Amino acid sequence: MKDNVTRVLDPNNPHPFARFVAILGRGKTKQRHLTLEESRDSMAMILRGEVEPEQIGAFLMLLRLKEEAPEEIAGFALGTKDTFDLPAQLPAVDIDWSSYAGKRVQLPWYILSVMALVGAGYKVFMHGTEGHTPGRVYTRDVLGELGIPVSTSLQEAADQIEAQGFAYVPLEVLSPTLRDLINLRPLLGLRSPVHSFTRMLNPFNAPTVIQGIFHRGFMDIHSGAAQLMNIENAAVFRGDGGEIERRPNKPTPVWTTHGKTELHIEEWPATLDDGHAPPDPEMDVSRLMKVWRGEDADDYAREAIIGTMAIALKTAGRAGSMDEAQALAGQIWADRDTTKLPVHG
Repeated sequence: MKDNVTRVLDPNNPHPFARFVAILGRGKTKQRHLTLEESRDSMAMILRGEVEPEQIGAFLMLLRLKEEAPEEIAGFALGTKDTFDLPAQLPAVDIDWSSYAGKRVQLPWYILSVMALVGAGYKVFMHGTEGHTPGRVYTRDVLGELGIPVSTSLQEAADQIEAQGFAYVPLEVLSPTLRDLINLRPLLGLRSPVHSFTRMLNPFNAPTVIQGIFHRGFMDIHSGAAQLMNIENAAVFRGDGGEIERRPNKPTPVWTTHGKTELHIEEWPATLDDGHAPPDPEMDVSRLMKVWRGEDADDYAREAIIGTMAIALKTAGRAGSMDEAQALAGQIWADRDTTKLPVHG
């Protein structure tokens, strides 16, 4: 109950959001997935503050029990985008890069992948959140350690992209309500669909959207949602820890779509012979700059950085094959300015 105020509920006049809960909770024979438009409308209602807390909890957990459909993920993302306070002039962005999982076994080498791409002239927009799972290293904290500013508004992000080719926006800037919903995990005991569709928000409509996920079973859902959203270039793969980071010690299946075209699945081979990467017990983020400067010749780090860039480049159409993408990524890494990062405070 809100503020301990007793509400008078009229059984003859149900709450407008009740129909969405009813669709999901009618039992095995009558329940169904929400349509794209129903999903879009329901999420917009939540974000506009038109839904009661009890309804939100029931809605999220019924979705979790049923498991999300592509139409729902796409609709939730579109409904969220409908609420954004966007700049009058959107910046030209090449790649939308989400970061919602955090790392706990290996350092976030993908951050150096992004920095290398930015240094080569690609414009990258990152968005993410942190703190929802204990014991993980999150992008926002690492950017702070590297002296890279975090945007406090989408207008500021647009200005940073135009000036330096990169911006990172925390989820609470995109949508404080979504950040609150992600933080319900300790209360509800389970992740919610918010963890999935936030990866697809793409506020600046970048032509290329790449996603790293943790659970294999969600790749078809995300690919299907990308098709429904008609994203020009989209790729999803099981990244290290759920982040957009290719694991060099294991083969990596990548699911790619281009607009509404047919799904394409290809397996990127391992680039290291050792099939097991031991956990990093220290997770010392200062090593990132040592690897950038070439002072730390970590084979795993180098292959993770280059391999992640390769997937992004091929998805964006900058290379026609995996070998070409790998070679281009290797050249970008070799040509980086090792004296400084291309983005600074």
